[in-house]
Amino acid sequence: MFRSVLVANRGEIARRVFATARSLGIETVAVFSEADKDAAHVRDADKAVMIGPAAARDSYLKGDRVIAAAKAAGAEAIHPGYGFLSENAEFAEAVMAAGLTWIGPPPSAIRAMGLKDAAKSLMAKAGVPVTPGYLGEDQSAKTLAKEAARIGFPVLIKAVAGGGGKGMRLVESAADFDAALASCQREAAASFGDDRVLLETYVTRPRHIEVQVFGDRHGNVVHLYERDCSLQRRHQKVIEEAPAPGMSEHARAAVTDAAVKAAKAVGYVGAGTVEFIADASQGLRGDRIWFMEMNTRLQVEHPVTEMVTGQDLVEWQFRVAAGEPLPLRQDQIELRGHAVEARLYAENPATGFLPSIGRLDSFSLPTSVRVDTGVDEGDSITPFYDPMIAKLIAHGDDRDQAVAALAEACGEVE
Repeated sequence: MFRSVLVANRGEIARRVFATARSLGIETVAVFSEADKDAAHVRDADKAVMIGPAAARDSYLKGDRVIAAAKAAGAEAIHPGYGFLSENAEFAEAVMAAGLTWIGPPPSAIRAMGLKDAAKSLMAKAGVPVTPGYLGEDQSAKTLAKEAARIGFPVLIKAVAGGGGKGMRLVESAADFDAALASCQREAAASFGDDRVLLETYVTRPRHIEVQVFGDRHGNVVHLYERDCSLQRRHQKVIEEAPAPGMSEHARAAVTDAAVKAAKAVGYVGAGTVEFIADASQGLRGDRIWFMEMNTRLQVEHPVTEMVTGQDLVEWQFRVAAGEPLPLRQDQIELRGHAVEARLYAENPATGFLPSIGRLDSFSLPTSVRVDTGVDEGDSITPFYDPMIAKLIAHGDDRDQAVAALAEACGEVE
């Protein structure tokens, strides 16, 4: 095991990784921007290095500065958290080229899953069920319109390099297709520098099901069951739970087997999440769940999986990155009870839930549930980063118990 780790991130995920590192006796190193010089994650770390101005593009997204900070602080490994550089294959390669341990999947796996169209083609070849649609290279408006008619309306237009709901349009009829396509391509080009799109059949009663997978360098791959992330706003998850409500053992076996198959197809190592779209018009059925994408990192919602399996996924990441085999075999991973997570945002309902900034003069969170937070009372919410400030995670013997505990905890937030 390495003796020290730098977390190339901020806020609650940096603090979350530091907590496990401390429990393993690993020295912690934080990086911070000028806006974060007094941030909670900086106070948490054994060492901290300033890497640039407030804007993320001038600090947290500067891979060379992060690596230089690791070298200066004597860190032996880099954990990317999520967001920022966590799914950047070039950064992963640079970390390893600098002689540091990369706590993440191989760059080849990041690349394989980085573009939605290429990933779906790869998954189809590996025998993983994919959403019916069009993944072709011909991107002419005429061909795309023809393929949309073949698939049947309504259809989804999605940017191949997309994420977070950007570069995505729902089209109800052929008459609306051309305008929606042009709008989607403009947004995709502006957001990702890539205007290519794919088409998918639109699932009218969708459920967002994802499976936590883990691989090691010895060829072992396991799953840690599924999560349901269907409760979203503006295509962003806000409530996540595990296991998925209404999931039969037959459907669970189908989706978890597909996820393990997907991870093995790209030689996956470390923590990853295989995301599926389910047609729930007839309940959750194994033959109506299709691969959507793979997130090659730890997810925001990983705590619900930790709560129902009793495992520390960050510790698993550390051990796998250090070359150890997975801590458990598949038959040793148990599913216990139900967990639900709510994301707490610094937003103002009176202004359409726009981000709200300022000092947290009074900030109190419940003690009855697990809380992962990036701020403490007296800290400030700045305009520079994501407005999520905490996650509340409740666990119970069943879903009703977990939901009731979460509702009570939410009512205790000040």
